[in-house]
Amino acid sequence: MNIAGLDLYNATAKASAAVVIRRYSTSFGWSSRLLDVHVRDHIARIYALVRIADELVDGPAERAGIDRATRGVLLDELEAETERALRLGFSTNLVVHAFALTGREHGIGMALCRPFFASMRRDLEVTSFDEGELNDYIYGSAEVIGLMCLAVFESGVVREDGERERLNDGARRLGAAFQKVNFLRDFADDHDDLGRAYFPGTEKTLTERSKADIVASIREDLRVSDQSIPLLAPGCRAAVWAARAMFGELTDRIEATPVSVLTHTRVRVPNPVKARILAHALGMKVAR
Repeated sequence: MNIAGLDLYNATAKASAAVVIRRYSTSFGWSSRLLDVHVRDHIARIYALVRIADELVDGPAERAGIDRATRGVLLDELEAETERALRLGFSTNLVVHAFALTGREHGIGMALCRPFFASMRRDLEVTSFDEGELNDYIYGSAEVIGLMCLAVFESGVVREDGERERLNDGARRLGAAFQKVNFLRDFADDHDDLGRAYFPGTEKTLTERSKADIVASIREDLRVSDQSIPLLAPGCRAAVWAARAMFGELTDRIEATPVSVLTHTRVRVPNPVKARILAHALGMKVAR
């Protein structure tokens, strides 16, 4: 392939990732638009790979009639293709190719990708979790995504060890909070339709006490992550704050929603509230 051809292929792969985040994400997609453009493109590529893996496990692949065992094979193949692309710098899968461009540039390797695919695989195999299994699952499904994004945010930045540790912990805890919020929002689908209970003790149903305990853990995750956001570079700080604010709002609404409603209705942030959060974040970005 000549250089012009490679440039065209890379550009097409990057564009494909941008389509995924634009079509699939609202809150996260809008928040990511507050990122500096060169950072935003990398985050879109990370999101795209994560999304297609998730859709393979629970979404269109299942609705297309692909049985669980075959979905497991396809997930294994996607992981193998990701590893190969990170090594070679090329994939025939445009989303994987785009992700590999980002991974190779920012040092994102299989040390973070393997736990992610392991968690996706557990969704094909496991219907309930004990506390240790849940922690492992959240690390692979959410915390490593935070660390991938942080690798992009921190590209070329020199940090003292203490700051680096705070940023890593903040990225992990913010990812964990997002995941727990989504577990509560999707409780009905996960529990009733998929037969899956992520939180120990909720195998039969979600109670007000168990919801309160989960909300308390989310608030602690957000508290820790809040300490790291001011350390982020100005080009990404407002976007991360906006995403955190969206999920903070969701947490408030989940806490205020009775379990009898929460287990049948997906809690959402109204568009006017989203707009206020994004407007405030935009102000932060302009004033940096």
